[in-house]
Order: sequence, then structure tokens, then C-alpha cells
Amino acid sequence: MTVYWITLGAGALLSFLLTYLLMAKRPLENSLIGHDRGRKFAEGSAVNIGKPTGVGVYFITVFTVISLIGVDIHFADIGLILALMIVFLAMISGLLDDRSKNAWNEYIKGALDFVIALLGAFVSTLFFFDGFVIISLTGCQLGMSKILFFILAVILIIVSINATNATDGIDGLSGTLTIITVTALTIAAYFNGTLRYNGLMISVFLIVILLAYLKFNFFPSKVLMGDAGSRALGVFIALYAIYLKIPFAYLIVGLPFLLDGGISVLKITVGRLTKKKIILFKNITTPFHDELKKKRGMPVPKVYKTLVLISAALDMIYAGAVTIILLFFSH
Repeated sequence: MTVYWITLGAGALLSFLLTYLLMAKRPLENSLIGHDRGRKFAEGSAVNIGKPTGVGVYFITVFTVISLIGVDIHFADIGLILALMIVFLAMISGLLDDRSKNAWNEYIKGALDFVIALLGAFVSTLFFFDGFVIISLTGCQLGMSKILFFILAVILIIVSINATNATDGIDGLSGTLTIITVTALTIAAYFNGTLRYNGLMISVFLIVILLAYLKFNFFPSKVLMGDAGSRALGVFIALYAIYLKIPFAYLIVGLPFLLDGGISVLKITVGRLTKKKIILFKNITTPFHDELKKKRGMPVPKVYKTLVLISAALDMIYAGAVTIILLFFSH
């Protein structure tokens, strides 16, 4: 057990230092990553034009490599190794868009997201599914067929990718919400008895890596994670919840992503499918952080604090409820 903690601590320290160094120096910047083009419909996005974007390639690479080195082979987590590779693949697809001269067509992005979701769902069904999922608030097992699990996994991954990506319009927001979400999932899994060393390890590594990244991304940001970061983080959050056998927990811990970025994705999707005959949230500018900036006149730091406090409060209540119910009422 002592070896585990030493490995965990050493890996976390190395992850933080490597990420911090890469954020500060940004090796091969001109040939590896892109520079922000601005977002056509995003409020105040002009201030980011020209900033290095796609730095997710640095921290996702560190995360993947250090995690693969640290995976305890005694658990024979082949599925986890494959899941980490899928996260890395999502980073590559996002990076190619970040580096392109012109933003990729949304249909191309959607097709790539769908392929990645299919791969993630296949690996999840093959390696993580035991015929049931756990309702994290009660610890009860919910049985389902492999086909239904596969379909729901595809949906979860696609939703998580796009919701996480849409929140990446406020300095520090996407990275911070990811830390809060992953922490809540880890706590819930611990009390549900599904948290093993490998699960704890990748959680800790990602959190310290994002802390190093956020040092350079807080307002006013010096670098942007880009699609290379946000899409990979979205894939990770979904696969992590599935790996811990509590995928439905995303509906609670991922609610800040869904309320901020998710309503934007839903609004755009329904509008396109109905050829704009149905427009949801007509009076709300989406993502919701744009509503706060544009209509409510909030400065970026205040928008960040508001959304983070809401997220932290929600996930603290959830984690507390899981702890109390499973600790005191499960027997």
C-alpha cells in the first residue's frame, strides 16, 4: 500500500511540473498548436484572437503518458488503457481543428465525435459493463442489456464532449468545472465501493494537471485549451463515470456543463433538425455564460465565480448526500 501512495504522489508531482513547464515554454508552438480565430457568435471572444490555442495537446499528452506508466497491471485494466487512448484520440481530432486555417464544419466535428463515441461505447461495453450500472445515490444496481448500455454510452459521450466544449468560452471555466466534476465522481465511487487504485490515480493526475494549466488560463488568460483540450476532457468525464460504474451520476455532477454549454448544443441541434421552425430558449443567449456577459453585464471574473460557486455547491450537496445515504442508511 505504501508503494501505491509513493507512486501516486510521485506521478502527481511529475504531472504538475511537466504541465507547468509545457504551458510556460510551449515547445514547437508555431508548428504544433494554433492561434485563436475568435468565435463568430461568442460574446467578447475577440479578446482571445491570436492567443495560443490547442494547448490541450500538452496537458492531455502528459496525462495520457503518466497515467499509462502509472497504471497498476495487477488490476489488468486493459479497458482503462484503451479508454485513455480514446481520450488521446479525441485530443488529436480537436488539435487538427485548432491548427486549421479555417474552423472545421460542424458536421465534420459531429461525425468525428460520433466515431469517438462509438469507440468509447464499444470499449466500455466490452470491458466496463457487468450487466448493470449503479445508482450512485443509493448504491442500488440497475440491470440492463448490452445494447441499451451501448446506446446510452454513445449518447453520454457525445453530450459530454459538446457540453464541455461549449463551456470553454470563459477563462478558467472548463478546466475548473472538470476538476469539480471529477472530484465529485471520485467521492461518489469511493462510497459506492467502485473506486480502485487506477481510478483514483487518473483522477488525481488529471486534477493536478488542470491546476497547472489553470495558472495560465485564469483571467486574463495567456493560453487556451482549444478543442484539443475541451473535447478530450468531455470524453474523459463520460468514460470515467462509466468506468466507475456510475454513469447516471453525470446527470447531477455534469449539470453545470449541461446548464451552461448543454442548452447551447440542444438549442442549435433542435434548430437545425427543424430548419429553425422550433427555437428553444429564444430569450436566452447561449452558452449561458454569454447570457451573463451580454445581457446581465457581468465581467468575466464574476461570471466565472458565479458558475463555479453554483457547480461547487451542487456537487458538494451531491457528494454529501451520497456519503450520508451510503454511510448511514445503506444497512
